[in-house]
Amino acid sequence: MKLRSSGYNRGLSRHMGECRGQHYHNISEEESTRFKNVQKVSIVPLVFLIFYEVSGGPFGIEDSVQAAGPLLAIAGFLIFPIIWSIPEALITAELGTMFPENSGYVVWVSSALGPFWGFQQGWMKWLSGVIDNALYPVLFLDYLKSGIPALGGGLPRTVAVLILTVGLTYTNYRGLTIVGWVAVFLGVFSILPFIVMGLVAIPRLDVSQWLVVDFSNVDWSLYLNTLFWNLNYWDNISTLAGEVHNPKKTLPKALLYALILVVVGYLFPLFTGTGAIPLDRELWVDGYFSDIAKMLGGIWLRWWLQGASALSNMGMFIAEMSSDSYQLLGMAERGMLPEFFGKRSQYGTPLIGILFSASGVLLLSWMSFQEIVAAENFLYCFGMILEFIAFIRLRMKYPTAPRPYRIPLDTLGCILMLIPPTILIIVVLAFASFKIMVVSLFAMLIGFILHPFLNYIERNQWLRFSMISDPSDFQGADHEDAHSLIS
Repeated sequence: MKLRSSGYNRGLSRHMGECRGQHYHNISEEESTRFKNVQKVSIVPLVFLIFYEVSGGPFGIEDSVQAAGPLLAIAGFLIFPIIWSIPEALITAELGTMFPENSGYVVWVSSALGPFWGFQQGWMKWLSGVIDNALYPVLFLDYLKSGIPALGGGLPRTVAVLILTVGLTYTNYRGLTIVGWVAVFLGVFSILPFIVMGLVAIPRLDVSQWLVVDFSNVDWSLYLNTLFWNLNYWDNISTLAGEVHNPKKTLPKALLYALILVVVGYLFPLFTGTGAIPLDRELWVDGYFSDIAKMLGGIWLRWWLQGASALSNMGMFIAEMSSDSYQLLGMAERGMLPEFFGKRSQYGTPLIGILFSASGVLLLSWMSFQEIVAAENFLYCFGMILEFIAFIRLRMKYPTAPRPYRIPLDTLGCILMLIPPTILIIVVLAFASFKIMVVSLFAMLIGFILHPFLNYIERNQWLRFSMISDPSDFQGADHEDAHSLIS
């Protein structure tokens, strides 16, 4: 990786992330030669990293029952993965193996739509991820405050958020392999109490309760936001592709296994809770599964499940921070951000990216749960629209480019596959409150200003930017030499 010196030829300069080379240049391979001692992530930790990027367990899905009743809640977690999760996971598998590097969805959009929109994708996705991550320290303390009332507010809570954020940030600093195996441990610990609860509930199951529905009493906004929040972010793992062992084979398999784990992990507790306990929709709020555990198994099962809930938030935090920080590193490697964002620690982790992501979490931790979910959903929707357009554009523009994993549909079939999730995005955006719209659009405006501002800094040589081979320009590549495009 070459760096611009203060005396570089202005005639050779280019806008950040612009595509000009004839072949795709794999940044992850170049970086691996510089950090030979950094262990790559294998498939088992990768599955649980995806699990925590997307889900983290059924904690938080209780609102779907309160909003729409058992039948619609169960149907939602059956149908929504088909409409949304599977298409998003398939796109991630195809493009993540086509561009196996840490900039992930940023390089997808840059290659298809140009550097400006690639930067906007990176800005919206990073901000959405940081907003999402601000939720987890707060939720962790919410689970503990029943036993430690002092954590309910004031200075003790603020100090606890700070200590928790610093501690989890340090885990990310020590290396992605450590983060991956911590995610495996936390995932197993979080899933086990629901398996026990389901087994205990078998004698009390009443199948007819699964079919209860009242279409005249449905909170569609809460229902859709709950489904969307619990089943998105499949593409986040793409920003870790450069740290994965043999991503061209490992990534598609890990996405498949994680998809099964996530969907089963939602449906099993829903069938248990709605079938074994008399229905009272008003009681189905965040944390109600712990009450169900007490009713079915006793206080010991409740404490186990509450502990699993708290630790699950830790797992989601470290997985989300990993994606956010490696995304900034990948953007720096592509010349979209100043070179110092590409600085790695002695453990091979993105030092500056981790610090920036942690700072964003602390600044946003004052937001309420509902505001966090709505704001991140709004920004995430715009990012996904760009991803869908980029995916189709790459299919049409570079049909013969090598794709180690290719969705078994032609371009028209892919367009048809993306119609339902696009409609869903429009519906989610339409349900956003005016306040969330204004705040989110203002955040997007900052991205529109930030890109030309960084270009100005680059032209005036105020900061150093990486100058590397551009991500992709597949023009001129025919079917015969397509195998040489990724090297």
